[in-house]
Amino acid sequence: MSLPNQKPELEGTDIQRRAAREAAACGREKPIAKPGSAPISVWVLAACGLAAVSAGAILGGAGKGFDYNKIFRDGYVRTPPPGGSDEGPPPKAAMDAYMARGKKVWSSKCITCHQADGKGQGDNFPSLVGSAWALGETERFSMIVLNGLHGPMSTGKIYSGASGMPSQNATNDLKPEDLAGVMTYVRNNFGNTKGDVVTVDMAKAAFSISAKRTKTGQTTVEELTAEHVKDLPGKPLDPKAMVNPLTLMPVFAKTAPDAAAAKKDKTPEAPAPAAGTTAPK
Repeated sequence: MSLPNQKPELEGTDIQRRAAREAAACGREKPIAKPGSAPISVWVLAACGLAAVSAGAILGGAGKGFDYNKIFRDGYVRTPPPGGSDEGPPPKAAMDAYMARGKKVWSSKCITCHQADGKGQGDNFPSLVGSAWALGETERFSMIVLNGLHGPMSTGKIYSGASGMPSQNATNDLKPEDLAGVMTYVRNNFGNTKGDVVTVDMAKAAFSISAKRTKTGQTTVEELTAEHVKDLPGKPLDPKAMVNPLTLMPVFAKTAPDAAAAKKDKTPEAPAPAAGTTAPK
């Protein structure tokens, strides 16, 4: 109870409200940091800003701090890495380059059914080891790859039930280089030793022949026998000929006249005779 000349005592709820207001005011004046944390020092911010300004000054000067001509002496020529010339990758023998391309296609499109050794899976998928169609006429083989096969194989056996072999170009993602590579790979792998290269030009012809088929969908033994028992048109390629491993196109060495011209360009010209003198004959 308060005396007449005293302020009335605060009730409990009033004390709590005042304490809350004072605590909030103190928090605004000087927030209490969480354990393990502290504000970033002004000096740290200043150092970071100075570094950023310095980096901007160097880059703003077109990178003069890293000027190639200042770092390396005059006349210095960088040695290109192996295979790093402007002419593209070093050429490879045609058989090696085509086989490498074919192996990639085999691993992405064929290995699931025909397996890594090319022997297939029993009654489900046929073996390509010694296959008469794989080692026979290239046009027939290419039509099977591009369009698939429904019905019996060369042996008369039917694999995969009624579905048969699907087209390996159903999504139009197979390129002539891929077709040429995988056909060459099958004909010269798994114990097959055909020894020839199915070229890119031959594969392009296969795409053209396939587009002109009168039938759609998978091929059949009847169609293959009636229309495609022949080799693809195209000039044969020596398996040892050098080709670009990316495009599989032949790489021709410089001819004798080209080499002579290059040598002539590098030969320094004779100095001009001084005034009043006669050039030697």
